[in-house]
Amino acid sequence: MRILDVNKDTIDELLSRLLKRSPTNYTQYESVVADVIAKVRAEGDAAVFAYTKKFDGADMNASNIVVTDAEIEEAYREVSPELLDVIRKALVNIRDYHAKQVPNSWFDSKDGIILGQKVTALENVGVYVPGGKAVYPSSVLMNIVPAKVAGVDHIYMCTPCDANGKVYASTLVAAKEAGADKIFKVGGAQAIAAMAFGTESIPKVDKIVGPGNIYVALAKKAVFGHVSIDSIAGPSEILVLADETANPRYVAADLLSQAEHDELASAILVTTSRTLAEQVSKEIDGFLEVLSRREIISKSLENYGYLLIADTKEDAIAATNAIASEHLEIVTANPFEDMTKIRNAGAIFLGSYSSEPLGDYFAGPNHVLPTNGTARFFSALCVDDFIKKSSIISYSKEALEAVHTDIETFATCEQLTAHANSIKVRFEG
Repeated sequence: MRILDVNKDTIDELLSRLLKRSPTNYTQYESVVADVIAKVRAEGDAAVFAYTKKFDGADMNASNIVVTDAEIEEAYREVSPELLDVIRKALVNIRDYHAKQVPNSWFDSKDGIILGQKVTALENVGVYVPGGKAVYPSSVLMNIVPAKVAGVDHIYMCTPCDANGKVYASTLVAAKEAGADKIFKVGGAQAIAAMAFGTESIPKVDKIVGPGNIYVALAKKAVFGHVSIDSIAGPSEILVLADETANPRYVAADLLSQAEHDELASAILVTTSRTLAEQVSKEIDGFLEVLSRREIISKSLENYGYLLIADTKEDAIAATNAIASEHLEIVTANPFEDMTKIRNAGAIFLGSYSSEPLGDYFAGPNHVLPTNGTARFFSALCVDDFIKKSSIISYSKEALEAVHTDIETFATCEQLTAHANSIKVRFEG
């Protein structure tokens, strides 16, 4: 990892390098994704089955594309009691956290005027779960639980299968525990297209959530507008904001926890202590000798790993806000005080014993977070992503009469005479 001094040029260069990892920059794949979407939209199941055979080697048809109760029962037999117990404990934490986010409809009445907001859950939601190189039952929980808490009527999940038509057992168990209504053995851009437009077997949904590879990310971008999406997820990121009080071994371990995701992952330390940065660098070298994904980690750190030295805490916080990392750990003498100065971060972990994997798996807050600097304007996945809000307006005759000329004046200013007339006719004569 490079040790660099914090200044404007350093941060600008770093941000430029990090933003190049965004899925929106991989335009060379867009034509492939567009072809998949067009074919699925035109041919439905036939295209989905053909692409599943081509990309996953599995022979799918209308009779086996849906995961059966028998397959779920088999998955429960394959998952260890210990893992099932942990899934259920995590599920409680995630459900309890998101239950506090549920908004209420409200109404306000005064002088013949009733104004309000009606909160309604989405009817159909599609959840995409990766299933290629890695298995992510935690992502199953994080995407399904807030939808269930919000009151979504139907939750459909798509995830790839292997050549034998088998889905990871832990994925199926997590989906069953979280409350998925139906699970389809289909992945990639074809799954996104199927959920966006509907096929003979896969229902059209209102919103698609969940991470995936570059083809999935670009497919979600392409179908946005036909359906809603959560975000276009980029590579994983962690930034640790630390001072001389931080334990360098803990900091190094936490940085590596994200670097192991893939070669495009980013791990950054921002500190006012050069001594800490040097100690963290040594600890990282030691961990690399024993960690199983050392090749991926090494590539990630080589390209997107930084140890940044700031002259002052103010400079360190400014750099942290500029980078706007997906995961932010604050390991300082006063983490709660420093947290109040943070504007841009997907999730904030405070103190030496709040390491990032706690949020990935167990604590309760959602681990689906904004990446590639989008924490400047996006939030973590939450109950709000699965609801919509309708405005309520009701005026009595007397209430409208008191303001009707004001409305007519506004409409006339915009040269919308039919708007003005709609109000005016109610008070003719």
